[in-house]
Amino acid sequence: MVKFIVITGGVVSSIGKGITSASIGRILRSHGLKVGAIKIDPYLNWDSGTLNPYQHGEVFVTYDGMETDLDLGHYERFLDVELPGISNITTGKVYKSVIEKERKGDFLGACVQIIPHITDEIKEMVRKTAKIEKFDVILVELGGTVGDIESQPFLEALRQLRNEEGHDNVLFVHVTHVPYLKAAGEFKTKPTQHSTKELRSTGINPDMIVCRSERSIDKNMKEKIAHFCDVPFNAVINTTDASTIYEVPLLMDEEKVGEYISDRLKLDLDTDTYKLDGWKEIVKSLKKEDPTVMIGVVGKYIELEDAYISIKEALLHGGGKNGVKVEVKFVDSDVDYLNKEVLDDLDGILIPGGFGERGVEGKLEAVDYAIENDVPIFGICLGMHSMVIQIARRTGLKNANSSEFASNLEHPVIDMMEEQKKVKNMGGSMRLGSYDCRLVENTVAKSIYEQNLIKERHRHRYEFNNEFREQLVEGGLVLSGFSPDGFLVEIVELKNHPWFLGCQFHPEFKSRPSNAHPLFVSFIKAAYEHSKRRKKQVLNSN
Repeated sequence: MVKFIVITGGVVSSIGKGITSASIGRILRSHGLKVGAIKIDPYLNWDSGTLNPYQHGEVFVTYDGMETDLDLGHYERFLDVELPGISNITTGKVYKSVIEKERKGDFLGACVQIIPHITDEIKEMVRKTAKIEKFDVILVELGGTVGDIESQPFLEALRQLRNEEGHDNVLFVHVTHVPYLKAAGEFKTKPTQHSTKELRSTGINPDMIVCRSERSIDKNMKEKIAHFCDVPFNAVINTTDASTIYEVPLLMDEEKVGEYISDRLKLDLDTDTYKLDGWKEIVKSLKKEDPTVMIGVVGKYIELEDAYISIKEALLHGGGKNGVKVEVKFVDSDVDYLNKEVLDDLDGILIPGGFGERGVEGKLEAVDYAIENDVPIFGICLGMHSMVIQIARRTGLKNANSSEFASNLEHPVIDMMEEQKKVKNMGGSMRLGSYDCRLVENTVAKSIYEQNLIKERHRHRYEFNNEFREQLVEGGLVLSGFSPDGFLVEIVELKNHPWFLGCQFHPEFKSRPSNAHPLFVSFIKAAYEHSKRRKKQVLNSN
């Protein structure tokens, strides 16, 4: 029987429930268990696709084309799995499903209510994920903070889940904040006590409390939390701020989280094969301080770094694989703010995806800078579009642009496909999820992947306009990846440039700390080579 580990949060938002969940999963996976994960988001949106990145951060895309919360990215990276779209449950999905059933008469005229109909739907969605694959354990993270009005139906459903599945098959983990007051010179446990009390008022008694803090709490503090929150002493886990999120499983392992969960859920762990040694090596490589490369991410959502979380993590993975430290500098692409002196300090430039016209001209300037100064540049989705537009302008199509930003263009080198123009729903016009891409011989892309056919995840509406293929190729553009039928251009390169590659897809979603994406590995390697050339030029000039 599958076991469920439910993770809730208290005191403040952004406390680290996602990393805590992923870290627990990493530990259990190291014991030989097959671990899945679910993220519950209590907002009314059907999915994350139309949410503002400033409010919600990155939209993570699953292999089957679901636009989900960014925590699914953490799960995939820590667990090294590919999760299906149904692993993200929202209030919108729950209510939409229940209303559709009511309209079809599935409830036989009953008065449809929060309990039992909404709570039953939530439990059904949770169990459905468990049926897709034969998981040993499924992590269920509830977004938001205990006490939020919108979370109450989910808490009730999860309470019912434990009663129905049995005490030995469901474990509750509550993640809280233990603040340190400098003026008083001590930690304060009252927020944790009150948060736990709030959770218990819903009928849920936590089995484990994970205390987030800036510095370590001592044994006496743990005993106090255990006493007032009614959990065993060894179920009070302290995770301090770490230099990298990938260190958190090691911190939790030191507190014997795996052993406690195993005893509580009566798991049959394979202790002979238990290894976090490989994970320790990954953390060691990511904490390396020298040599260093500076990568500029030129985007328009830089005020919230979570908007580019998978990009940042993939860059770090590429650095670890190359044995270098990657410093990520977020550069505002708004043309009014783009500072070319900032670009002078970069060893590589990455232009990420995005939507809308704002900031595009700054991205085009960054592309031009990379071309003129032989700086390695990596364009993803809108980043690739920026590369194509700028090359088109440099080859004589002065008014080249994307039809996303203007209508009645003379040279729409990026355009929406005809079948997409007919779709009216915001998310329905996008190409989403995993698609095949055929690579061309004797190209940079083929040398990086060392395969003929690859699979990558997409999230976009606009494509390379084939009407301009011949002219752009004559201008030096190399088309190195296509859809299997040869119709859609998926990867572009530039002749006589050290490293210039744009891809229509989002490779960052498939990068793992244990298996860095080859494009990011190659990009960081090129950036490091550029760094060495720059340093050599400085020495020669002196």
